[in-house]
Amino acid sequence: MSVKAFGHGLLVVAGVAMLGCGAVAQDAKAPAPAPRPAGGYLAPALLPDSLAIVGAPPAPGSEQAKADRAAFDASRALEGSPRWQQAIADVELFGDKAHRSFSCAIGKEISVAKTPVLSNLLDRLVLDAGGSTNAAKKKYQRDRPMIGHDEAKLCVVREDWMKTNGSYPSGHAAAGFSWGLVLAELAPDKASAAVTRGRDFGDSRWVCGVHFQSDVTAGQLMAAATVSRLHAEPAFTADMALARAELAKAPAAEGCGS
Repeated sequence: MSVKAFGHGLLVVAGVAMLGCGAVAQDAKAPAPAPRPAGGYLAPALLPDSLAIVGAPPAPGSEQAKADRAAFDASRALEGSPRWQQAIADVELFGDKAHRSFSCAIGKEISVAKTPVLSNLLDRLVLDAGGSTNAAKKKYQRDRPMIGHDEAKLCVVREDWMKTNGSYPSGHAAAGFSWGLVLAELAPDKASAAVTRGRDFGDSRWVCGVHFQSDVTAGQLMAAATVSRLHAEPAFTADMALARAELAKAPAAEGCGS
C-alpha cells in the first residue's frame, strides 16, 4: 500500500500504520477509507513527550510482560464472538464509520453531514493523540504480540509493516481514548458512557491481537496528556465550542440496539 502524509510530517503506512491500523481480514472488499484531515491541532514540537510520560515498556520476563502474553493468548479464543466483531469495527479511525459506536454511546448522531466540525475535530485528534506516542514507539520498538506467533488469529490481515512498527504505546488506543474524553466534555450527561467506549476502543487492540494490554494503557495515558494540552490551543477550544453547539442540535443516534 502507499505511504501517505500523517499529520505534521508523520508517516502512515497501510492506512495509518503508525497507529497500528490494518486491513480487516473479513472485509476484503471494503469501501475506500474516509479522507484524512490535513493535520492535527498541534505541531510536532508541542505534542506531549511519551518518553517522559510513559517511559519504557514492561521488561521481558517481568510479571507485566507475562500478564500481557497471557492476555494475548487467552483472547484468541474470542475469535468470532461479538467482542471480536467489535474489535474489527474498532479498526476504523476516520469518518462516520469510526465514530458510529461513539454516537451510540452519547445518544447523538456524529457524522460529517450533521456534525461536520465535531467529525473533523475527532479526525484531527487521531493525528495529535496518535502522534504523541511516536517518540516512545521509535525508541523502544517493542515487538507486537503476534511476532513469532504465526499461528495466532488476528482480527486484521497480517502485513509486513507490523514487523517493524513498534507496539508500545498504542497510538490507536490513544486516539480512541481521546475521543472518549472530548465527548465526555461535550456531552457531560453521557460522560461515563463516552469514556467507557473510549476505553473499550483501546481494549479492542489487544482483543484484535495487534497490541499488548500495557501498550493500550500507555496509549490511553498519552491521550489524557494530549487532550489536556489541547485545551491551551485556541483553534481546538474554538472548535470545541462549535462542536458543542452542533451536538446540541444533532438528531438522536439510530440503530444502536438495546
